[in-house]
Amino acid sequence: MSKLADMITGLRGRIRKAQMPPALESRVSTMLDETERLTGNSLETLPHFEQIAKYVEWVTSLPWNIRTQDHLDLSHAAEILHKHHYGLEPVKDRILEYLAVLKLQIDQQGEKDLGVHKLMRAPILCLVGLVGTGKTTLAYSIAEAMGRKFVRIPFGGMSDALELRGQSRVRPDAEVGLVMKALRFAGSKNPVVLLDELDRVAESTRGDIMGVLVELLDPEQNAAFTDHYIDFPFDLSEVLFVANANNTTHIATAVLDRLEPIQMPSYTDAEKIKIGRDYVLPRLMRESGLREAQL
Repeated sequence: MSKLADMITGLRGRIRKAQMPPALESRVSTMLDETERLTGNSLETLPHFEQIAKYVEWVTSLPWNIRTQDHLDLSHAAEILHKHHYGLEPVKDRILEYLAVLKLQIDQQGEKDLGVHKLMRAPILCLVGLVGTGKTTLAYSIAEAMGRKFVRIPFGGMSDALELRGQSRVRPDAEVGLVMKALRFAGSKNPVVLLDELDRVAESTRGDIMGVLVELLDPEQNAAFTDHYIDFPFDLSEVLFVANANNTTHIATAVLDRLEPIQMPSYTDAEKIKIGRDYVLPRLMRESGLREAQL
């Protein structure tokens, strides 16, 4: 039982360091108090303790008050976009316009007075185009330009809205949703989150998944997004969502209303040669450990 007591003490230490909302901190502390009383009598409560320990580990690992500092230098952003992408000038210009609006709002009113979440109420960029046109790397470049963490949520083949929302802890095999997993992986509450392949969710559950997306992308609702497993509102208003899709045919109208589709142009043969020679080949040589003289 001493080992169990040591584990409970360790969990209490995590709770103190996590800077959680006071209401949630009180809840998990009460759960541990009750568990500590029960475990004093029988080892039969050990499975119950393991469930509580898993929950405490999850809520203490979420970035409730951790964020990265934004760097909205448009010259730096343009440099990053040109470094990673050849051509695509209309797309780059639209991304720079988007970042310029955020910068103007901060410069005019001040980030502290305006509140970061109010800066993110512009329509969410949705890059639409064929496979291989650079949609994912553009999203990564936005994160790099802003100095934010980057995480990706894959929607290809998603067949259950609970994959996004999470499952209730009543279920013995309950899992946290992909949104909370992405935030834990990012380690900050203001990452750039790529919603990858929105149009490729399973047809049978498309309506349910699109319903969760409406809440996820709505600035009036996502300030209190509740994962079924965490069972406590998390503020997603500082997250910068970027989406991509091969086409918009299978995306619900209510979701499209919250997106600003940007069409990714196809490359000409001359552009493909330039990309292969100046972008792809040097990267592959570095990854393979080859020097120019060897090839």
